[in-house]
Amino acid sequence: MILVRLLLQTVVLALGQIWANKTRAILTSLGIIIGVGSVTAVIASLTGLKQFVLEEFETFGAKTMFIDGQVPESMRNRISWRSVQLTIPEIRAIQEHAPAVERITPRYYNSYAIRNGELTKEGVLVMGIWPEWHEITDRHVILGRQFNRIDEEQMRYVCIVNDQAIEELNLDRDPVGDYLLIDDLRFLIVGVVETKQLSPMFGGGDVRSEVFTPLSTSMKMDSGLWIRDAFAQMADPKQADEAEEQIRFVLRKLRGLEPGQEDTFIIFATQQAIDQFNGLAAGMTAVAGGIVSISLLVGGIGIMNIMLVSVSERTREIGLRKAVGARPAIILMQFLVEAVTLCAVGGLIGLVIGQSLTLLLQNMPDTPLEHAEIPPWAIALAFAFSAAVGVIFGMFPAVKAARLDPIEALRHE
Repeated sequence: MILVRLLLQTVVLALGQIWANKTRAILTSLGIIIGVGSVTAVIASLTGLKQFVLEEFETFGAKTMFIDGQVPESMRNRISWRSVQLTIPEIRAIQEHAPAVERITPRYYNSYAIRNGELTKEGVLVMGIWPEWHEITDRHVILGRQFNRIDEEQMRYVCIVNDQAIEELNLDRDPVGDYLLIDDLRFLIVGVVETKQLSPMFGGGDVRSEVFTPLSTSMKMDSGLWIRDAFAQMADPKQADEAEEQIRFVLRKLRGLEPGQEDTFIIFATQQAIDQFNGLAAGMTAVAGGIVSISLLVGGIGIMNIMLVSVSERTREIGLRKAVGARPAIILMQFLVEAVTLCAVGGLIGLVIGQSLTLLLQNMPDTPLEHAEIPPWAIALAFAFSAAVGVIFGMFPAVKAARLDPIEALRHE
């Protein structure tokens, strides 16, 4: 209890000293203020950027895996791009022999002229899909129905449109049961799918008209023998590595690839990208924090210098206190607490500046930093670092004050 009261009195005394020398205290703490403000603002911006990127990954699907054919560098002049494209038998084999894959859908897409009455729109994306596409991409039918196996097996001329296509093709508000001409072929609209805008980082951008047909119908229109790519969905994102290995085993076996030969396909798991980005973001935060923390080191040196000056200015005061019985430990604690208090006040001002910069980042137009915020651990770290600077750089002046000889101190002019 006595120690707590003594500590509080020392803090009050330290604040009094800071208030009595306001200009000097602010200039001395400038390094701490800039360091803490910069560190917290940088961490806030990285936190906002991380949240933005992770949200974009979420729109793509954390359990989603992308599969496509690819010509490896070593085979560029020996095989063609078409020879490595995925085929329906390969997709069926993955479906049967990769238990970590819950769902899979191949995709075949092309652009066509689409006509509704007198209105014709060129270059509309028409994508052939399996019914599983809706679950994998989390895009559900909001009017009508989705495709079924009969549509696929019988190559029916049916289609699903998104709400943007309803507007651009001048369709009825509920177009289910109406017809469209796709490449001069008559298609019955059986459903409307919700529009889900992807980020440009995943090939998205401006919302556009989309038309979907059964995969077999789409391939029949182009006499396609291979598919463009495939989307798979894992039961659990933690099975990403296992699912990738199972798919790789199936495709390598079907393609007759020998050990040592490069894959003629690529597999991209969203969860793996999320894990890699999290690691990269943590590294960026640590590096940025380390670089900006140099300001704290400079600020600590300034604190030590001013505390040494303070010891010299208050030598007679120290001698007087020792003469009336103050122990060296009390003198040491007084100057050490003063240094820590000076750093803590600077850290608090730095946090206010950092929060102001964070609010500025949040309200900047056309930036992905609307989620920028200073996490609680960064606030705690800033205060802890400030206090540590005060202890480390305040220790030498405090020890010097504690070791002063009272007689010599009283003689000091």
